[in-house]
Parts: sequence; C-alpha cells; structure tokens
Amino acid sequence: MWFDGWSDILRVLLVGAAAYVFLITTLRVSGKRTLAKLNAFDLVVTVAVGSTLATILLSGDVSFTEGAAALALLAALQYLAAKLSRQTLGRSILTARHSVLMANGKVDHDALRRERVSVDDVRQAVRSAGHGDLAAVAAVVLESDGSLSVIGADKMGDGSALAESEPGFRSKDSTGG
Repeated sequence: MWFDGWSDILRVLLVGAAAYVFLITTLRVSGKRTLAKLNAFDLVVTVAVGSTLATILLSGDVSFTEGAAALALLAALQYLAAKLSRQTLGRSILTARHSVLMANGKVDHDALRRERVSVDDVRQAVRSAGHGDLAAVAAVVLESDGSLSVIGADKMGDGSALAESEPGFRSKDSTGG
C-alpha cells in the first residue's frame, strides 16, 4: 500500500509532534541519568522508549494518552532504578561491576574469558590510549557500560579507584614493585 488517506498522515503528524514534545519534556524532567552513558539496563530502557514512541506514531490502535502513559511509566521506572542503584543491593542487581582485565602489564586471561573480551580488544584499547607498551599500563578495566578504560602506570596513584570493588588488585607501589 502506498497511500491510505490523508487522515492517517494527519494523525501521524499531530500525534507524532505531541508524542515528541511529551518525550522530550519527560526526559528533561526525569533527569540526566535517563540520558547518561548507557549500561545494559539503560540500553534496554532506551530501546523500550523508542519502541513505545514508534507504536504511538504508527499504530492507530494506541491513543496518544496511552502512549504518553507508557512513556511516563518508563521514565518513572528508570528514575526509580537510578535511586535504587545508589544503594549497594540495588547497584548489584541493576548494574554490572567493572572488571580488571589487565593489571601491571599482565593480562588476566581468566577475566578475558569470563567477560568475552579478546587480547586484541585490550591491545586496541591500550593503543587508543596512546600507549605502545603493555608494561607501561597499570590497568585495563572493562567498565559497566562495556567501554575499556586504560590507566597508565604514571597515572595509577594508589589504585584506590579500583581497590574497593576489586579486592585482589594491587598497584605496583603496594606490591613493592
């Protein structure tokens, strides 16, 4: 079908504009966390918001009010999840912990297997951070959002950014090396 009639086009334009304004307003009210760098949980919510917006735009079976309620519900649940993730139990349920993949120039092959990351991925992250020697890197960390952080040996300090949630990790200074 190429064309069903002007009324359907008009509905998409009117309801689409209203849904867009409602979505932007809801995202602004719900806070920056809704639009933050995505972890797996945030990605699911983002896909659900996109799917809901598409349904509002294209399905005549869903009223604007129903769609707006669905968008508001998703924003409210995301807000609640952000509040819960500030507590230890909520954070452990909703957010993945970071993983140290390489420490003091040595790759942790068990961590790579567990996280399904290759040595080539680690090397690429090290090169992207401007290092040419793995020995010059104190740590490569797989963050909860899936990105790889590279900490140069000259920037490691006391390792306190890693020590709390990675009890087995020690910087070179704390091991006497």
